[in-house]
Amino acid sequence: MKDEERVLAGKVAVVTGAGRGIGREIALLMARHGASVVVNDVGAMVDGQASAEDPAQELVDTIRAEGGAAVVSRDSVAERAGADRIVEAAIDSFGRIDCVVNNAGILRDHIFHQLSHEDFEAVLRVHLFGSFNVSHAAVAHFRQQQSGSFVHMTSTSGLIGSVGQANYAAAKLGIAGLSRSIAMDMARHNIRSNCIAPFAWSRMVGSIPETPDQAARLAKAKTMTPETVAPMAVFLSSDRAAGISGQIFAVRRNEVFLMSQPRPVRSLHRGEGWTPQALEEHMKPAFAPSFVPLEGSRAVFAWDPI
Repeated sequence: MKDEERVLAGKVAVVTGAGRGIGREIALLMARHGASVVVNDVGAMVDGQASAEDPAQELVDTIRAEGGAAVVSRDSVAERAGADRIVEAAIDSFGRIDCVVNNAGILRDHIFHQLSHEDFEAVLRVHLFGSFNVSHAAVAHFRQQQSGSFVHMTSTSGLIGSVGQANYAAAKLGIAGLSRSIAMDMARHNIRSNCIAPFAWSRMVGSIPETPDQAARLAKAKTMTPETVAPMAVFLSSDRAAGISGQIFAVRRNEVFLMSQPRPVRSLHRGEGWTPQALEEHMKPAFAPSFVPLEGSRAVFAWDPI
């Protein structure tokens, strides 16, 4: 790659959940584009349980073998102290921090009435609290240098809907709100914050049981490999994305989308105010054609990935 094509030359990036899947491909492409990378991964299984594997070190070895700079972080994003140490690893190793990619996540899917309080809280702690923790640890450095970029991983599970993922959907929609607030609060300091909703085959997607009704969906998902998501994360982390903040992008194989964000779609005025009866008689039929149907991501993205 030519030097002028290395859009992150001189930058320092933190990528959480970077040992495998989407996070790995993002960290690897960032390094190839000139960034020094903190590869954060606790090495856990897809549900967050402990594992003896060390994918973070494997990726660091790969980056260094290609001539890049990288260090390992095995701290948990779910804990404030762990998030602080992740950011400190960037400062201690490379002297600064320019980009944060909040990618770490776990999955504990259950139909809502079977979802335990423990599984709901565990998923939110990694995805939503983890995104807050690492972002909050980094933002003081971003403010001091008057620059910085956050890229958060959301999901159409939260933006659109998905059966059996109340914990995951709540976390991912919360991340979209978190990113928007960061973008608005930090704009004066030249700090940007955006979201990516990735479509890609990963360990988390691979944990979905391959039942007959899921077979076709999973076959399509296997064609959407993680490396297709990485260019968007690298671009949004770079200075070439100046002026882009508070947005939500989706990446599905060779397709990229700008996702809508909630805005009023219909309005109705009644000078004398509303009663339950009036809402039934007037509001309900007026708004019904604009109600969002109870459909999931598969219905909205009904065509095969390109």
